[in-house]
Amino acid sequence: MAFDTIITNGRVVTASDTFSSDIAISAGKIAAIGQNLSRDNAATVIDAEGKYVLPGGIDVHTHLDMPFGGTTSSDDFETGTRAAVFGGTTTLIDFAIQYKGQSLRRALDSWMKKAAGKAVCDYSFHCIITDLGSAQLEEMNELVREGVTSFKLFMAYPNVFMLDDATIFKALRATARNGGLVCMHAENGGAIDVIVQQALAEGKKTPKYHALTRPTTAEAEATARAIALAEMAGSPVYIVHMSCHDALEKVREARDRGLPVYGETCPQYLYLSIENFDVPEFEGAKYVFTPPLREKWHQEKLWTGLQRDHLQVVSTDHCPFCFKEQKELGRDDFTKIPNGGPGIEHRMSLIYSGGVAAGRFSVNRFVELVSTTPAKLFGLYPRKGTIAAGSDADLVIFDPKRKHIISAKTHHMRVDYSMFEGIEVTGMPQAVLSRGQILLQAEKFLGRPGSGQFLRRSLYSEP
Repeated sequence: MAFDTIITNGRVVTASDTFSSDIAISAGKIAAIGQNLSRDNAATVIDAEGKYVLPGGIDVHTHLDMPFGGTTSSDDFETGTRAAVFGGTTTLIDFAIQYKGQSLRRALDSWMKKAAGKAVCDYSFHCIITDLGSAQLEEMNELVREGVTSFKLFMAYPNVFMLDDATIFKALRATARNGGLVCMHAENGGAIDVIVQQALAEGKKTPKYHALTRPTTAEAEATARAIALAEMAGSPVYIVHMSCHDALEKVREARDRGLPVYGETCPQYLYLSIENFDVPEFEGAKYVFTPPLREKWHQEKLWTGLQRDHLQVVSTDHCPFCFKEQKELGRDDFTKIPNGGPGIEHRMSLIYSGGVAAGRFSVNRFVELVSTTPAKLFGLYPRKGTIAAGSDADLVIFDPKRKHIISAKTHHMRVDYSMFEGIEVTGMPQAVLSRGQILLQAEKFLGRPGSGQFLRRSLYSEP
């Protein structure tokens, strides 16, 4: 049998196994896995000696080309997906925002246009709901039938995104019936707004007050409330970008009771802390994102959560704004600093380095966190998220020994700073394939805009 590509001599890693094998690719799919596959008729042979062969990374939380705070995130679907590929991510799920009064369909169509012809890797969308009348409730069912099977709700940002408990409960009941999954931004937005207004009245306007006005208790309370609403609705719930031990404990307790509750964290909460704000003048604006950075001791609690499966996914919440021109919109008022930071390129190396190389968990658990569980939760498995015959040939040849110092001077995101400037990581992609096409090899980008496909996803299933 003739193959398009054979990857040879690598150590294949899935969420459950590690073994030496060749992988044969044909028509964008994994055609065979085995020892000493014939290379005679293969158009391309890639030698992965001394390297891991991993399923492509799946980042289920990105914000590309997103309007926010009077500006727009600086990476569009071309630059953002290109940077993702440099980091070993081959699939992402972004967010289509429904603005008040809009139909969900209009929101999805708008974001489909943003991605079409630009995305380098495969993509899908969650739909952010800000207005939920009877028509939109029916639209939720329609979108789920069409493969948009997840929705994001906000318990924060009053008068912009925040929904009341009754609306959240209606949405959760809808997903309990239609098989979708709600992603929840869990912070007590009403209480936070009172604290923010008090800080402003007292003249406390520097970037650090973004963190000081959003206490961990506000995240923990909202997380507990989201879990309670989901339990009443009989639905699963996925808590996004968890930043602190207080909130993590609420998820752990719910999971210990057998509830279908899932938690996601992000590299910034594992590597950065509120101390990052202690920099000269306005430099702290680089670290303004929500939830905010916490005291340093929370980091190890989150790593332990990943190790023990209290947290199931690591995503980035990639939402970049350039320091000059964009972050500076809030120079005189921290509430006007666009919320978000750049991270889509470094997720896999940061988690491998801090998780596997540092001895916190196995390479199999790493694959589970950055690829397999996201695929299962969001209806992409087994097409994505594993290495098996018939799965898409989304593969990363990963050098576990290569070291790299993260810097804005060398990253590929369209943003003028790095949150992780100067951090050395161990473990980097050497080659990246999407549906059998080589997108990256030896630091040379070989992909093209528009080659990424929109993915229709299956219903939520318990991983």
